[in-house]
Amino acid sequence: MSNPPQIRPVTGARYSRIHGVGGYRPVRVIPNAEVLTWIESSDEWIRTRSGIAERRWAGPEESVAEMSVQAAGKAIAQAGIDPARIGGVIVATVSHLKQTPAVATEIAERLGCGTAPAFDISAACAGFGYGLGLADGMVRGGNAEYVLVIGVERLSDLTDTSDRSTAFIFGDGAGAAIVGPSDTPGIGKVVWGSDGSQKDVISQTEFWDTAFAKEGAINGAGEETRWPALRMEGQTVFRWAVWEMAKVAQQALDAAGITADQLGAFIPHQANMRITDAMIKALKLPESVPVARDIAETGNTSAASIPLAMERMLESGEARSGDLALIIGFGAGLVYAAAVVTLP
Repeated sequence: MSNPPQIRPVTGARYSRIHGVGGYRPVRVIPNAEVLTWIESSDEWIRTRSGIAERRWAGPEESVAEMSVQAAGKAIAQAGIDPARIGGVIVATVSHLKQTPAVATEIAERLGCGTAPAFDISAACAGFGYGLGLADGMVRGGNAEYVLVIGVERLSDLTDTSDRSTAFIFGDGAGAAIVGPSDTPGIGKVVWGSDGSQKDVISQTEFWDTAFAKEGAINGAGEETRWPALRMEGQTVFRWAVWEMAKVAQQALDAAGITADQLGAFIPHQANMRITDAMIKALKLPESVPVARDIAETGNTSAASIPLAMERMLESGEARSGDLALIIGFGAGLVYAAAVVTLP
């Protein structure tokens, strides 16, 4: 019997890196003073509990697609490539409210990415890290020359302004990165995973069909129906993030062969300033390493928070091109993803 024919091997880049990053922040600023008209609290309580002073909320024209296009345009320009060379568009989001088609297809068409494969992923606040891991594999596996990774959220659509425990937390925005070939390693091993046993710790209050089936939801009769919103068991999330995510961050450092004192920046998901401070302590991060604290002005933007914070650190000079940065995202699922990357 003759040998079966062999599939031609696919040859990709030896390494990959981030070539450009961009962000979009909505025009409307929601200061704590406005939040206090929704809930009984104080500016001091909100700042002490979360570190948030203000957040951005999108207007009617600032859709998930529009914010993504704006952020991606900046990333593409910084990378200095023709959009036609993008061989994949990955959009991480939990707040695109149209089930299908994927918003990534609209974004790819508007940017001029030709027939590039485009798809959405739902990995909450770890979404950008998940996208980065997929993009790294696509570039090194020979399935794309460049990949656009976008983290975008309109969490204002899923915020219950009467819920004292979450009304002050969430914001809107988009962050994007171009991943492409590199002569040297630019993205370390992505340490990612999930713990579905805690799936209810952060979740939407109910299924869409349940909400729309309620009396008055469709024809306007009866009592007002509340839109499904996000709920979170704050203390449970805090403990998990502090103790478990510090371990994951250390695993990412170890996998990259990097020590904390060699970092040029620490860019954690902007979930809570107290979580960030606790992780710094657990990692024994030197004071000389700049830490992203974008949450103060942007709030928690879930999948968008890491690229938005990365862009701000580079623009402000807190971090420099070529520096090594430790990034880590964690959230609903519960899911997480961490890696050491070279900043563009």
